[in-house]
Amino acid sequence: MSRFSLAPILEFAIPAALLTLWWFASGERASFYFPALSEILQVLWDSWLAERMLQDVLPSVLRLLLGYFLAIFIGVGLGVALGLSRTAAAFWSAVLDFLRSMPSVALIPFAILVFGIDTSMKVFVITFGALWPILLNTIDGVRGVDKQMLEMADSFRLSRRDLLLRLILPAASPQIFTGMRASLSIGIIMMVVSEMLASSDGIGFAILQAQRSFATKEMWAGLFVLAALGYLLNLAFGLIEARMMRWHRGLRRMAAKT
Repeated sequence: MSRFSLAPILEFAIPAALLTLWWFASGERASFYFPALSEILQVLWDSWLAERMLQDVLPSVLRLLLGYFLAIFIGVGLGVALGLSRTAAAFWSAVLDFLRSMPSVALIPFAILVFGIDTSMKVFVITFGALWPILLNTIDGVRGVDKQMLEMADSFRLSRRDLLLRLILPAASPQIFTGMRASLSIGIIMMVVSEMLASSDGIGFAILQAQRSFATKEMWAGLFVLAALGYLLNLAFGLIEARMMRWHRGLRRMAAKT
């Protein structure tokens, strides 16, 4: 059996083995801070997968997706513009470096003052945090487009629209997707932090409330939900990336054979 066919098995076998070990270890030595895994899963089923799914999980997912897609829209659009114009990039570099150096969490008090504690505040924080990997990778990807390809496109007198859609964006897409994958993790972090600091619902809010009321089983169940959400979103992103980047993998295989 090849290592490629073993990879999907190991991906699920190792977490299953760890959970099994936790099940038996926690059953014998369960404590208030580390309750038995069976009890955590029971709370997960009774509470989180029932009443909290619409009350907390769905609002968190909607905020995350809205902020993440806004970050993609702004990051790719601004990144292409700055990648194509070194003059514009030099003009805005100081401002972008200043904003990029600012921790996204530090903007939460400002966002609360401007937007309050409703959804718009959390979307703003998620968008700001997730923006930078997409923006910087898009700039590098656009600047890395082969100059000979650009000269060839110019000789064929392609319109700006065709040049952007048929050459620049496809050539920069590997780095853009790299930035998007990194931004997804940052977006999840910012979603949880913003909900813990100022919210009346959401996964982060529910986890913090469980901790404050010493409901450790509910707290651990919320952490399971958060981990499952991150895993499923990364899995979905990987499937979309694999579908949209099939041409790139084909080119790499052809280049490896030559």
